[in-house]
Parts: sequence; structure tokens; C-alpha cells
Amino acid sequence: MSALESSVNHAASRAPDGRSARRSRESSSSAPEIVAADVVAAERRRGRGAISKRSGRYEPSVREQIDDGWGSLETLDPLKTNIHIERPRSVITRNDSPDIAFDRSINPYRGCEHGCVYCFARPTHAYMGCSPGLDFETEIFVKEGAAQLLERELSAPGYAPKTIAIGTNTDPYQPTEKRFRVMRGVLETLQRADHPVGIVTKSALVTRDIDILAPMARKGLAKVAISITTLDGALARKMEPRAASPRLRLETIEKLSAAGIPTAVMVAPIIPGINDPEIETILTRAHAAGAREAGYVMLRLPLEVREIFTEWLVAHYPDKARHVLSLIRSTRDGKLYDAAFESRLKGEGPYAWMIGRRFEVAASRLGFGATRLRCDLFQRPRREGEQLSLF
Repeated sequence: MSALESSVNHAASRAPDGRSARRSRESSSSAPEIVAADVVAAERRRGRGAISKRSGRYEPSVREQIDDGWGSLETLDPLKTNIHIERPRSVITRNDSPDIAFDRSINPYRGCEHGCVYCFARPTHAYMGCSPGLDFETEIFVKEGAAQLLERELSAPGYAPKTIAIGTNTDPYQPTEKRFRVMRGVLETLQRADHPVGIVTKSALVTRDIDILAPMARKGLAKVAISITTLDGALARKMEPRAASPRLRLETIEKLSAAGIPTAVMVAPIIPGINDPEIETILTRAHAAGAREAGYVMLRLPLEVREIFTEWLVAHYPDKARHVLSLIRSTRDGKLYDAAFESRLKGEGPYAWMIGRRFEVAASRLGFGATRLRCDLFQRPRREGEQLSLF
């Protein structure tokens, strides 16, 4: 019996009516329970991050795959990526969160094929009637016409330019972008309008758009942050299976920096007991590659992500799962997640304080700074039929 099977069988519980209990329970002394019926066979989910396909929280019914004894689950095909075309009414998302540096963002895609098991955006897939687990990685929604919608929104008479953040929810350069080029179209629109943009990605595909980003950067209109969670290739394959390898991400920083594009490194998320020993090494390697700005975020486990991450942790690190969860709780006031604005990104308590000081000392020693983008060059696109200005 594998370690995963042993952990699942040990943790699975039965409800009074005989059905498997669906929700995991938190305990300070043990990992949340995992239900065996939820776990998708390893061969079917090869190259995926999550290990289960739990129903979204808004679904009126619960769906589970149960083996009928004839080995039917073993004959199912591997999970494939399915593309859905979405036609939104708007493309700029607004926020008034006091703990983040931007008030508007664009997400060209819903869902992300990179499969990062810790992704805090997973719960948003429940709005689409999909599982935040494996569906988040395999059911990808493409926002068709995003560039045209953006141009319309930028041309609104009362629009005031501020930096648009892209990649803060799902990665704009995930594999689907190679085919649909939604992000490329968005960047072309922003370039024509001289509008500032900040990008976060784990993908080397961002170098495809250096021809747009470099001229924008020369005007002070663009910067790119590369997220590096670990330099350990084996850990990266387990944790973020379809994202670029750590080596490729460092090379991406080199290429962007060489092109004159202000480049940052995001050590995000920091997972206590998993990748926190690498903080200083990641910062050092990224600085050597050309990054001149740095940031970090403590692991966030909102809603379904708590169960998804715990399943992954028990599957891959059964011997240290309790310790890791205990450390996470120590940064979240005894819980696995706390959504309070003042602490959700950095955590609180002695362990979180120690992580923050380590990061600050290393970043200061290496000379990381900050890059401010310009908003004064913005040229509002003219709407169709709009009269030209005399001046």
C-alpha cells in the first residue's frame, strides 16, 4: 500500500447514513481528513497539481467517482485540458483592498493549466460550476475579445489611468496563451494608449512579448515580476507541475532585464516547512539574473484551497504533514487561514515575523529597490464616431 493510500484510508471517515464524509475537519493534532472516493487515480492526473475533483461549494449536489468493483475507474482516459470561450461584458476588475498596491487588474483567463496546488485563485472556479481542484487546471475559460473590451473601457470619458496589474489571479502566460494570444492583444491595446502595466507570471512565454514590453519600459510604462517558489526542480514538478522550471524562470529574468524591462522576483508563496529555507538563495540567484525588485507572500489557504493543499501535502509529504500544518496555523492565529487585510499576505506571530525579517535582511543586503510606473503619458483611445479634438 502506498503512503497516499495509507494516509487516505487512515483519515477517511463515515457519516451516520453510511456515505463518506465530504468535508475535511481541522485539528491541532492531525491533518484534515481525506476522503478516498474524492482522489483521482495518479495515472489519470499525471502532470496535474491537485489530486481530487471535489464539487464546487455552490453546487446543489455532490459528485463523486466510486469504483463499482469492475475496475471502471482504471479504464478512464487521462485528464485533458478543455477550452471554453467566455464573452465577458467588461475586462478590468476593480478592488479597494487596503493591503495591495493596485486598484485594478485584468485576468485574460479563468482557471490555470500550471496546476499550482497552493493557488489562492482556485475557489473562483466554483462560480463557474466547476471543481476548484482538478477542474481549475483542466477547464480553462478564455476571455474572447478582451483587447476590444479593454479599449472601450480605456476610452470612457471619466477613465483615470493607474497601473493595471495582470497575473494576480491566474497566469496570463499559461500554455493556452500560445494558441489564443489574449494577453498579447491586451498588451497591444495598452501600448497604443501608453497605459502602465505590471505583470506577474511563472512562464517563460512572457519573453515572446519583449517587442512590446521593452518600448513600454523605456517610457516607464511596464515591469514584470517572475514568481519563483523554489529552485528545487523536483519540488517544483510536484507543486506547480506545468509551470516553467526554476532554471527557465531565472533565464527569463535575465532576458527581460537584458531588454531593459524592470524585473522583479516574487518569492510566493512561502510555505512553512517546505520552501522557506530557500528564501535567501532565491533572492540571491534572482538578483544575479537581473531582478532589482523583490516581494513575498505567505501561503494563503482560503475556502477549498485548505483541503486541496492538505490532500497534496499528505500525498507527497506524509511524514511532515502535521508539522507543516502546525507551522501554518502558527502564522494564522491557530487557523489554516485568516482573511484579515492586515495579516492575510504576511501572516502574524513569531514564525511569520521571522520570515519577514529574513526576507528584509536579504533583500536589503542585495540592494533590491522599487520601480514606479508613469501614468501621465496616457492617451485615451477615441471611440468610433468620436469627433477629433482641435488641440
